[in-house]
Amino acid sequence: QVQLVESGGDSVQAGGSLTLSCVASGFMFSLSCMGWFRQAPGKEREEVGSLNGYDEPRYTDHVKGRFTIFKDNAKKTLYLQMNNLKPEDTAIYYCAADRNRWCPADFAYWGQGTQVTVSS
Repeated sequence: QVQLVESGGDSVQAGGSLTLSCVASGFMFSLSCMGWFRQAPGKEREEVGSLNGYDEPRYTDHVKGRFTIFKDNAKKTLYLQMNNLKPEDTAIYYCAADRNRWCPADFAYWGQGTQVTVSS
């Protein structure tokens, strides 16, 4: 059974930093596509970035240069390092996974989400 459990969400001031974690189980973590998504109140869910099964990252333009996705295969944990946070980064952040090495448009598995709130 696939499980994704996020943690690390918090309330921070603009300009601050946070690191989100996603502990995965039930699939071949090291070879799978992993992603971070977010959904702000009243908005559609959007992809923040992803790391494919070849460890190649991609990011949405909104977070390039501020966010970094990385993983620890031994701990089966995906991370999202967020720096220089802005109020518009406020959202529920979700971890997602897919057994394909290349990231699909629709991820198969999702975590429960963790809240990030950035105040000005």
